[in-house]
Amino acid sequence: MPRLFTAIEIPAQVAMQLTLLQGGLPGARWIDRANFHITLRFIGDIEMPMAQELSYALERVKTEPFSLSLENLDVFGGSKPNSLFAGVKRSEPLYHIQAEHERICQQIGMEATARKFKPHVTIARLRGAKTPDIAKYLSSHGGFQSLEFDVGRFVLLSSRNSIGGGPYVVEESYQLIEKEPVDAY
Repeated sequence: MPRLFTAIEIPAQVAMQLTLLQGGLPGARWIDRANFHITLRFIGDIEMPMAQELSYALERVKTEPFSLSLENLDVFGGSKPNSLFAGVKRSEPLYHIQAEHERICQQIGMEATARKFKPHVTIARLRGAKTPDIAKYLSSHGGFQSLEFDVGRFVLLSSRNSIGGGPYVVEESYQLIEKEPVDAY
């Protein structure tokens, strides 16, 4: 039974920018740059027949390529921060593709996701980090801004049942396609 999710990969140049942020926060467990991604829809552990149905259904997503950039650093977990992330600059095409993934998942019988979509790239897990150290780190790195990058595909990733952060395997990739021009007569 695979554990699946859909995602957008982070290109090497942006991953390098994120890697340069890693350090200077005691208790942080830094995510390997090969595992940086923006989750579109977490699927979870599903049976192979449904995984195959999902894989085929995702081929119907018709979205044009678009650009993204990352901005600002923040934490999830409120008063007990558990992960450090880079936010994604607001992008309508990103929200559109995520909504398409959600719709497809529900069409094939999965329950609606309970969490509101907050696009981000996790860069560290914070199991042992102290709140004052996190605050100091964020004050010195919080204004982060990445290079803009083009998104030309999304992927269906699998992961082992582990303590977050990968390793992830690309099971399928789906190209985003430019719309064909409509001939005007």
